[in-house]
Amino acid sequence: MAATTALTPGATPRRHVAVIPCRWGASRFPGKPLARLGDKPLLWHVHQRCLEAKRLDGAIVATDDERIEAACRRLGIECIRTGEHLTGTDRVAEVAERLPAEAYINVQGDEPFISPAAIDAISEAMECLPPGAFGVNAYTELVDVGAVLDHNVVKVVVSAQGEALMFSRQPIPYPKGDRPKYLRQLGLYGFTGPALQRFRQLQQGPLERAEGVEMLRFVEHGHAVQMVPVLDDGVAVDTPEDLARAASLLAQYACLTAGTTGRPVGPLR
Repeated sequence: MAATTALTPGATPRRHVAVIPCRWGASRFPGKPLARLGDKPLLWHVHQRCLEAKRLDGAIVATDDERIEAACRRLGIECIRTGEHLTGTDRVAEVAERLPAEAYINVQGDEPFISPAAIDAISEAMECLPPGAFGVNAYTELVDVGAVLDHNVVKVVVSAQGEALMFSRQPIPYPKGDRPKYLRQLGLYGFTGPALQRFRQLQQGPLERAEGVEMLRFVEHGHAVQMVPVLDDGVAVDTPEDLARAASLLAQYACLTAGTTGRPVGPLR
């Protein structure tokens, strides 16, 4: 049986493992992980992208919901049942207490077209984590004005050293002088076990509570988050409208790949 809620004591530590935190009660889209995209639930597509990455030793769904756990069992997806948590990273931290690994790649469960190469880039960045950095976080440049203004799209400002200075759902920086580049934070993070435990020990600060961006917890407490540029122009599913867009894209890719053995994994380049 692939899915499990109890891990074997003394299990061999893995190197890098993807953890996909999934919860039922998303305020903008309840039941989102099990929403159908094509003929499979949304979480299945995310799990497939993780399996297509080359540097990982497996991919696990982490959830506190029995419906999501049952779906994972039916689909043969490894699953860990957790308690309730404030954020997905808190949930991944519980997994880290129960599943030994050198690094944990947190892949958001609403990114069905996340690039496997981007996942590998985060895994590679964990091999050369700068001193003092508590985690790595992927980002990509935004070119669509609508996405810059969309509060569902988290923007990030990055220092000359590649560290996160601020995350916000507002367009930052403000273009008073030069026209800036806008950068989208992806829901794709990398942590060591000790960094995750430190995350759980820290209190949510006013910025994290206001913005609803969990990586602000490290920033507010003075811990460095190293940003990693990646190529990814997929569709994050935050709302039912996003799911409809994702379904249209999936249908387009299916038509383009008809008659081949390959399958679409994200927007074509």
